[in-house]
Amino acid sequence: MKHLLFLSFLLCPFLAFSQVSNIVGSWKTIDDETGEAKSIVRIYKDTNGKYYGKVEKLIQNPNAKCDKCKDENKGKPVLGMVIITDMKEKGNKLDGGHILDPGNGEKYNATISYEKDGRLKVRGSLDKFGVLGRNQYWKKAD
Repeated sequence: MKHLLFLSFLLCPFLAFSQVSNIVGSWKTIDDETGEAKSIVRIYKDTNGKYYGKVEKLIQNPNAKCDKCKDENKGKPVLGMVIITDMKEKGNKLDGGHILDPGNGEKYNATISYEKDGRLKVRGSLDKFGVLGRNQYWKKAD
């Protein structure tokens, strides 16, 4: 029994890593209000050690522009836009960064975690603690 307990402590860091490594890749974004697929976003780890997400495909409106954005993205095509920025590993999730909603031009504090059912839980919130916000569940892109 002691050996099993010791082994479980040794494996814990690897299990946390495997959860974050499952987040990297291409994901089909699902609108939390309509349930319809909207885009494909590729989440990747940059050389600075932070994670980012870039829109690779727009399913509903391929020519959409971020007309409501208030920053350097204003009026730019959503296709190719980096909408997830500066995410850091925190345990078995990504946290501390932001997500842009190109539909309303707003940036939100973001937390991303890999769910047991293979979906990605993406939470955008107004506060840094994640209390005031909403969740989307993205599916792995084929």
